[in-house]
Amino acid sequence: MVQWRREARHDGELFCPLGSQAPGCDGTLSPASGCYYRVDMPDKATVQSMPPLSSRERILMAAKRLFARNGYENTSTVAISREAGTSESQMMKHFGSKQGLLAAILDRGWATIAERVQMAQKNASLSQRLLGALEAIAVELDNDSDLKEIMLLEAWRVRKDNRDVLLSQGYHRFAEVVDGILSEMRERGQVRSDVNLQAVRAAFIGMTEGLLRDQVVAKRSEFIADYNFEDVRKVLEIMVPAFREQAQSLKAVNE
Repeated sequence: MVQWRREARHDGELFCPLGSQAPGCDGTLSPASGCYYRVDMPDKATVQSMPPLSSRERILMAAKRLFARNGYENTSTVAISREAGTSESQMMKHFGSKQGLLAAILDRGWATIAERVQMAQKNASLSQRLLGALEAIAVELDNDSDLKEIMLLEAWRVRKDNRDVLLSQGYHRFAEVVDGILSEMRERGQVRSDVNLQAVRAAFIGMTEGLLRDQVVAKRSEFIADYNFEDVRKVLEIMVPAFREQAQSLKAVNE
């Protein structure tokens, strides 16, 4: 199991793996370090004091806030434009539709998660790389509560005006990364040969999203999910190595 060192920084917390499992860790966010950074989200006053943003960025930020607060269906394009301080025509120019705006938010979220995965150690084991990919989801959504609400409650819903589920291209790319790791694990005997890799990928990503979704649901209802970010990380650190060890034990018995 990976152990982590936490270090407080001026605008968040740095988490770095300890010991021989992380020979490249130097307390930075270099590609070899394997570290994650949890950023404290700025308050409204801080945001207002920042340099002016483009209309596209303002629309993205406004839509993310409103979708998270009110839900996609209950947020109008008029409300988004008003919140962003721009016009509906600008929103349509940049995103085409409200659904196109939601897709852009999801794509950006998954792109950020993919960047965290790419920051993981090049020399890490395959199971550590898989764990890092799943933890990247938890880290990013723990950093951004609005994105967490949207990804876990809005992203997979069937819309009333379209029976298709909106599946982000960013999610496709992330799934391909996980598929690649699982394929390498199978080649090295770390995944059972009789198990469908797409089912394994769905199980791991679904487990991670389920852990985080229950936290969101608990805040909106009487459902109990009294655990935090570190508890989520511990569950992932248990499940990924256990999956690999079960496959290797079965291989040893068959040999």
